[in-house]
Amino acid sequence: PRMAEMVIGEKVSLEEMGGARMHTSHSGCGHALVSSDEEGIDFAMRYLSYFPTSFREEPPAAPPAPPASDRQIGELIPADENKPFDMRELLGALLDGDSFLQVHERWAKEVIVGYARIDGRVIGVVANQPKVKGGVLFVDSADKAARFIWTCNAFNVPLLFLADVPGFMIGTQVERDGIIRHGAKMISAVSEANVPKISVIVRKAYGAGLYAMAGPAFDPDCCLALPSASIAVMGPQAAINAVYYNQLQAIEDPEERAARTEELRLEYAADIDILHLGSELVVDAIIQPEDLRGELIRRFALAADKHREWPEKRGPVTPV
Repeated sequence: PRMAEMVIGEKVSLEEMGGARMHTSHSGCGHALVSSDEEGIDFAMRYLSYFPTSFREEPPAAPPAPPASDRQIGELIPADENKPFDMRELLGALLDGDSFLQVHERWAKEVIVGYARIDGRVIGVVANQPKVKGGVLFVDSADKAARFIWTCNAFNVPLLFLADVPGFMIGTQVERDGIIRHGAKMISAVSEANVPKISVIVRKAYGAGLYAMAGPAFDPDCCLALPSASIAVMGPQAAINAVYYNQLQAIEDPEERAARTEELRLEYAADIDILHLGSELVVDAIIQPEDLRGELIRRFALAADKHREWPEKRGPVTPV
């Protein structure tokens, strides 16, 4: 702080400039905030327990354990896609009990990343958090997810994506902050990863958010959908407003305009109906919520022997 004051005239405290709270909540340089050396050592030991001793080996397995929560997954997910819920509750009902280790918990909270086990098998979890900023992806959350995906890919950790995302944030400020560049970083990480990747569309996956969460176009080992899922460029209401705005405004009668708007909305909703997308194999399977854990266990077991082809060219040019 004294140097900062001398060189640039900024008066700042040591904590504000480079403290643990700042680096775990604003800069993203710290993985976790702990209150003692002992707690820090415990976190580090648990963190390393998910990794193999070499990138040539597989992550260490553990005895299977039942989920910590006995709540039904279907009860946790609101039918209204605009109503928030806590994705951590879904993780509690899906993963082995007490196996989830969240990293970067205090930073970019609209996306959740962490290591866990399912049926004893180590996986990396990337999940949108509808409870925070609607689960929209921002600059920091894209960086957070990209680093996590790269780490998992480097150490043979399979990836599970749980998508409930309206897309990337829009607006003047995020454009100036480089949302295209940072979003490209996350999408690049997803496309480069050659570990087993399974994506689950929980409720919605709109726009480039679908790509960032390992949607069908990015060739995951499988893309599953719950019956509540929607895949589209955007939601029905926003789409109708964007595509048919001039046509609707030309209708002078308010009641006629409202009726036409509803007609177009229903047509759009039918086109993005998950059963329709399933019939065209856009998604691999539509799974009932109570069957999701069992389906993931089977799918990860099938993908365990996946042959990984390393790219011939080393040192990719990554969006920064």
